[in-house]
Amino acid sequence: MQKTSTLKMILCAMFAAITAVLSQIVVPIGPVPISLGTLAVFCAGSLLGSRLGALSIAVWVALGIIGVPVFAMFRAGVGTLAGPTGGYIAGYIPAAFITGLLIEKFSKGGKTTLYPVFMLAGMATYFILGTSWFVISTGTGIWEALMVCVIPFLPGDFLKIAAATVLAKRLRPILHTMAGTKAASIGDGS
Repeated sequence: MQKTSTLKMILCAMFAAITAVLSQIVVPIGPVPISLGTLAVFCAGSLLGSRLGALSIAVWVALGIIGVPVFAMFRAGVGTLAGPTGGYIAGYIPAAFITGLLIEKFSKGGKTTLYPVFMLAGMATYFILGTSWFVISTGTGIWEALMVCVIPFLPGDFLKIAAATVLAKRLRPILHTMAGTKAASIGDGS
């Protein structure tokens, strides 16, 4: 039990760090930059499960809130969450949770076939929350916000989903060997 708890804490910290690093790989195309942070969100949900995946992303958000420059382009602070991209940052937490939850419920036996569908549900979650907050915080109309905040990101997010699926398929057996479990994700059942 102690080994599993320690491993879970290490994995949460590791995924928070991975999210911080990947969030710095950006293409600044406008008010919402393209970032590899969403790749970390998909991987956290698919590898750690709903609770631990969401917790790891929540740790990343908490680090940013207290001033550690972990958000895209080394931003940090409550002001970043209150800004136009804050809804996307906050939306990563439920996105990881939903991705992990769907995998836990519908992908028994370690099959990764439906992972892209579950990651699409996570993607929809952060797009809905993020774009809603963007509209509220900037006063932009919904169609304009979709053209600025969603449409340009879809091709890249589809590629990130494909990459996260491949990573999950390859890394899951390693993580489960480390944890001594056959569960669909590290976070299952505890």
